[in-house]
Amino acid sequence: MSVMSSVLLAGTGPASVQLAVLFKTRMHCRIAIAGRESVRSEPFFTALRQSGGHIRAEVQNELHRPLAGECFVDHVFQGYGNVTGEWDAVVLAVTTDAYIEVLKQIETDILKRAKCVVLISPTFGSSSLVRHYMNEIGSDAEIVSFSTYLGDTRWLRGEPSWSVVTTGVKRKVFVGSTRAASEALSMIRELYGQLGIALEVMSAPLEAETRNISLYVHPPLFMNEFALNAIFGSTPGKAYVYKLFPEGPITPSLIRGMLASWKEMTGVVEALGLQGVNLLKFMTDDNYPVRPESLPRPEIERFTQLEPIHQQYLLYVRYASLLIDPFSAPDDEGRYFDFSAVPIRRIFVNKEGKWDIPRMPKEDYYRIKIVRGIAAFLGIASPTLDSYIALYERALEEASRTLAGQPLSEAFTAQSFEEELNMICREIEASSHEARS
Repeated sequence: MSVMSSVLLAGTGPASVQLAVLFKTRMHCRIAIAGRESVRSEPFFTALRQSGGHIRAEVQNELHRPLAGECFVDHVFQGYGNVTGEWDAVVLAVTTDAYIEVLKQIETDILKRAKCVVLISPTFGSSSLVRHYMNEIGSDAEIVSFSTYLGDTRWLRGEPSWSVVTTGVKRKVFVGSTRAASEALSMIRELYGQLGIALEVMSAPLEAETRNISLYVHPPLFMNEFALNAIFGSTPGKAYVYKLFPEGPITPSLIRGMLASWKEMTGVVEALGLQGVNLLKFMTDDNYPVRPESLPRPEIERFTQLEPIHQQYLLYVRYASLLIDPFSAPDDEGRYFDFSAVPIRRIFVNKEGKWDIPRMPKEDYYRIKIVRGIAAFLGIASPTLDSYIALYERALEEASRTLAGQPLSEAFTAQSFEEELNMICREIEASSHEARS
């Protein structure tokens, strides 16, 4: 029996359906999908009941055909507390701030029998958090962390159902494991190879978690006056995430903050004995490329050695060069695809009837609070990260006053994430002692 003969997928989003199809059809695993009992998840469970457990993944681009397929889910658990049976691998396909909440609801004996826990879309520190929790319950399960989910998967018809469509696939994904010789990683590498995705194995899960571009660019892009005004509705009309001011938030000042926060995060990463990233190279080679006429290769390669004003200039040029897709075919008017026209989403009323905040910046708030907490634990100053947090929490206060008397989700409350931070920092300390002994 392999370490992934049976897989329990935690989460009821489109990614869970896509992963279930891949694990079942390509790795021949026994599959279960579990999710919380909620108004939000009910349509998904209803669709699964109506389909008899049949699920399907389609692709938008024929080049991604290996991800398409259909199968039957072996078990469906509505409510994490209702999970039964033995599962070799527990795959967390939920938001990072829900990891511990989900694990606490699954029966301890089930988790203790799991051989590995896989984090599909974690943030920096997630593997330390999950490893600490698993150790606390008496489990020595392997922890596997990806840098990010393999692509962009959505509900086929826009609403939760048993069918999804994957519209984009990453060229490269990073992964790390707590085990040097990992059977799980070997199996995952083979799977990703079949999908045409390059999988780079890092020295540790924590290092893989540093290879997520959102960690570096989302806080400056969303935690600024322009974006927050658009998110919380005080700016009329549409605004766009990746456009230059006044259509979007990108200004020289924002770029200066992006550079400063990257340097603060790099200080944290290097203090933990891990390799930091060349921000411009990571943006260009592992995310969205630009034409060499815009960013010459020598400039990209020596980005970390350049003076700050030169670095700021290159980052600004990078965003300006991606206002359009530089590799798209121009139309008859000579216009290229408007690549940067990604709207900044506004607050909305969720399925529970409460005002809620979009995933960006709600998830980014969790991300940055965790990084800032680790920095404080290590004694590293983080004034730029602190300024993002202060600005965002002030926006929460103002929005709560504006919406006073209306039902609000907990996302409108400033949070410390103290429990998670304590667990992460204790695990980092324990790992440091292990490395020295």
